[in-house]
Amino acid sequence: MNNAETRGVLEKYFHGHDASVLDDSAEFTVMGTGQRARGRREVEGLLEFFYHRAFDAKAETKSLVVDGDHAVLEADFVGRHIGEFGDLKPTGKSVRVPLCVTYSLRDGRIVAAHIYFEIDALRRQIGVA
Repeated sequence: MNNAETRGVLEKYFHGHDASVLDDSAEFTVMGTGQRARGRREVEGLLEFFYHRAFDAKAETKSLVVDGDHAVLEADFVGRHIGEFGDLKPTGKSVRVPLCVTYSLRDGRIVAAHIYFEIDALRRQIGVA
């Protein structure tokens, strides 16, 4: 894929986490914990939990670097803590946490993502550091 095609796939994905651009075998890994979601349904579940059950949040893009079938997103995870997240009970507090995700694509679909999320910053912001 060329850079414009990759960017188009990712922009479609970023708008509401459109699962139609995920490969059936997609694998998303949270690098700090090793948690993995494998397959389109598990990835959708991970994103639903993170953005809508544990938090009411979105990713605000700071930069997106694209090189062929690979891309790196730098963003802020912005929202409110509304549900249990690991051992953390909901606090209702607002958060703005640095987020970086690397993406690999094949044939116009996302096949892998490595998620780097600043959990220590999150814990400080919700008052449990």
